[in-house]
Amino acid sequence: MCPAYPAGTAKPAAGALLGTLKEERQMAKAIRRRLIPIMAAMGVTALALGGCSSGGSDNSGGGGNSSGGSELKGVTLNVAADWSGAEQKNFEKVLAQFEKETGAKVNYTSYGTNVATTLNTKVEGGDPPDVAVIPQPGLLTSLAKAGSLIELDSATLDEVKANFAKTWVDLGSVDGKAYGIWFKGSNKSTVWYNTKVYDQAGATVPKTWDEFMKTLKLISDSGTYGLSIGADAGWPLTDWFENVYLRTAGPDMYDKLTNHEIPWTDPSVTKALTLLGTLWGDKAIVEPGTAQRTFGDSVTEVFGATPKAGTVYEGDFVAGNIASSTKSKVGENAKFYDFPSIDGSEPAVVGGGNAAIQLKKNKGAAALMKYLAGPEAATIWVKLGGFTSPNKKVDMSAYPDATSKQIAEALVNAKTFRFDMSDSAPSAFGGTKGSGEWQILIDFFNNPTDVQGTQQKLEAAAVQDYK
Repeated sequence: MCPAYPAGTAKPAAGALLGTLKEERQMAKAIRRRLIPIMAAMGVTALALGGCSSGGSDNSGGGGNSSGGSELKGVTLNVAADWSGAEQKNFEKVLAQFEKETGAKVNYTSYGTNVATTLNTKVEGGDPPDVAVIPQPGLLTSLAKAGSLIELDSATLDEVKANFAKTWVDLGSVDGKAYGIWFKGSNKSTVWYNTKVYDQAGATVPKTWDEFMKTLKLISDSGTYGLSIGADAGWPLTDWFENVYLRTAGPDMYDKLTNHEIPWTDPSVTKALTLLGTLWGDKAIVEPGTAQRTFGDSVTEVFGATPKAGTVYEGDFVAGNIASSTKSKVGENAKFYDFPSIDGSEPAVVGGGNAAIQLKKNKGAAALMKYLAGPEAATIWVKLGGFTSPNKKVDMSAYPDATSKQIAEALVNAKTFRFDMSDSAPSAFGGTKGSGEWQILIDFFNNPTDVQGTQQKLEAAAVQDYK
């Protein structure tokens, strides 16, 4: 949930986008089939600091130089993404450098957790942002299929091919045409813990799920809850499920469930939900109030001045929240360990990312897209922390601490890698607030004993949304 995307799009006929829901589902399934094998090779490598060069083709715009530019003076761009809070501030610093180098003015809007719904509505209404950064490959595919995206111009595509591995280029392409720039990558298999709380409890870093449960219980027995969860939105819960399912069912079954080639009533889903239900329903381990707590607050509960819990699970972007919202120091009293192995599973990573897409055809939007494809833009955020770039020209020395490098190494060295399942699903199922998987898992979190009922609801929603 930490991606950035540039937007520029041709205006579709009224209702064109939302009227192609069936096509969205078909194409989302197609991209998932393509995603899974190529993402296994995905990794984060070095990025070298560089400037933003000028664009090419009739849709391109100039880049600029670090001393300031004016080639886009008078141009105003509207950019949207799902980032808010610390992530929004960091991305706005990236945009500020673009403004400095080009003379353009950029207005940023956060769509929060409603990216798919809000962006679809904006596109249908003929008022999309110039550039958007989105976390869902399925949404990218559906927008491209609906004719709502601008294809990368030749200069920007050259930049992308030079700076990103082919896996990322393919991930941003639909039917052989490149539309997306994967500005941000993420390792979503990191469990963050307060070292002081662990030390006081006599707890050590767990390697397996059984050890994990025992560690959380040990911390709770010491007087601090073992685990804080933010469950007011569904996306953190989908990440929990995906990590557990990948380890209990294995990558092949993960692929099948991602494609809805097996039903959500399958016994493999029963096993994963049962494990999660046992954890989520343990009131002695999980800090009360989590059903209404935001993800950001769940981090603060662990790393604030008076910790109320010792552990919080989420992706590498947690580091940014720690740095911006607490006085804890990443790498000192704030560290992470890999999501634990279950039943002897090999090291595995569930990952995600945020892709920039162009929704309006103009010189300014094209220039911003090319800028986001370069190493300079990514390096600005890399240095601020809580950000992993898939741009291979980013220098590893730009990462601010050993922890961020550890995050990248975990991603690269994983025996098994899979892209976030919910982000790969049709947005109606895997990425919409108040419905689909998000809402069903919130309901399950509140009633973690209803495994079969939850499976039936998930399957009913999948049957409807994967058509």
